[in-house]
Parts: sequence; C-alpha cells; structure tokens
Amino acid sequence: MMQKAKILLVDDRPENLLALEAILSALDQTLVRASSGEEALKALLTDDFAVILLDVQMPGMDGFETAAHIKRRERTRDIPIIFLTAINHGPHHTFRGYAAGAVDYISKPFDPWVLRAKVSVFVELYMKNCKLREQAALLRAQLDGGRPGEDREPAGLLAELSARLAAVEEQAEALSKQLDDESADAAAVATAAHLERKLTGLRRALDALEPGTNGATGILPSPN
Repeated sequence: MMQKAKILLVDDRPENLLALEAILSALDQTLVRASSGEEALKALLTDDFAVILLDVQMPGMDGFETAAHIKRRERTRDIPIIFLTAINHGPHHTFRGYAAGAVDYISKPFDPWVLRAKVSVFVELYMKNCKLREQAALLRAQLDGGRPGEDREPAGLLAELSARLAAVEEQAEALSKQLDDESADAAAVATAAHLERKLTGLRRALDALEPGTNGATGILPSPN
C-alpha cells in the first residue's frame, strides 16, 4: 500500500496552523507542523514532503529566507512551495515570492476549496513520482539478477512490471488531462510533463528487456 504523502505547514501562529489542518484534513495525508523557518528546515532534513505551505511573515527567519535555504539544498530544492501571506502586497512583493522559488502565492484570507485543490494536485504528482521510483527500482533489480531469493521467471517479472507501469501511465495521463481542463498552474503542468517524460523513458527501457530485443543491457533512465 502506498504510504501517505507528507505536507509541511509552516506558520508562527498556532491558530493558522490549526486552520490549515482543518482545510487539508480531507486529503487524508500526513500534515506536519512547523512554527518557524528553523523548525521547518529541521523537519526537511529527515522527511520527504510533497508540498510546503509557507507563511511569509514570521519572526526571525521569514518565509522568503526559509524558501531560499530550501532551494539551496539538493535534497529539498524540487519540493513545491506555496506562499501564504496576509500582507497587502503589490507586484514587487509578489515577484519576490516567485523569485524565492514559490510555485504559487496566495493571500489571506484564502478560499479553502481553492487551497485544497492546489495542494491536492502536488500530492497527486508526488504519489505518481513515488510509484515511478518503485517501478524503476524493481526494473533495476531485474537487471542486477533479481532480488535475493527471487525464483520467478524473468518473463513473469517483466509482465508484472509492465502491468504496474501501465497503471501508473494511465493515472499520469488522467492527471495531465485534469490539469489541462482546469487551466492549472504552470508549475503543476510542467511537473506533470516531467513525470510523463520519465514514464516514457522507463517504458522504453522495459520494452528493451523483452525477449528478442537487443537492449537488455541498456542503461535505465534516472527516476529522479
């Protein structure tokens, strides 16, 4: 069973964190609190997150500085960041948010339905990417001679891998169509396109392992 995605909520006000948890609880994912930029960076050292909701105005390390640290780390640089702000900002302030690496910039008070929908898109993309990594790991195990104690025929394992990959491909295609229909954020569309390219590469590598082909020793595309 696929493990739940983790969503990092960063805000120095407990009531705001409580409100975010109430809004996002319907997604049935793991919500992790951080009351400061420093606490958020500490959480990112050990856990993987699908998306970060980051308050702009915080004492000490504000949201912009926190985002800059996140984007400088190789482990965390690709995690989508949604800025939340109560500031009555102009274009320059918004530009600063996107320059810091945000995929979206939402002003408070925000529509709970809109926020939940935006977060759910990044959760879905994260889950699809996790499945893609799982298929790549299984395929690499096959190339390396199989897992210890594995006694199944290669053809049977290849068929199983192909079926699992087909399921991920179908879900990724449906998600891409959903993004097109809803005129989603450019960052979400770009992330979905990147996922589809990775799926295409993995499908080609898997096809090369089929009996009668000459690509059984080909190098697999990186799932990252």
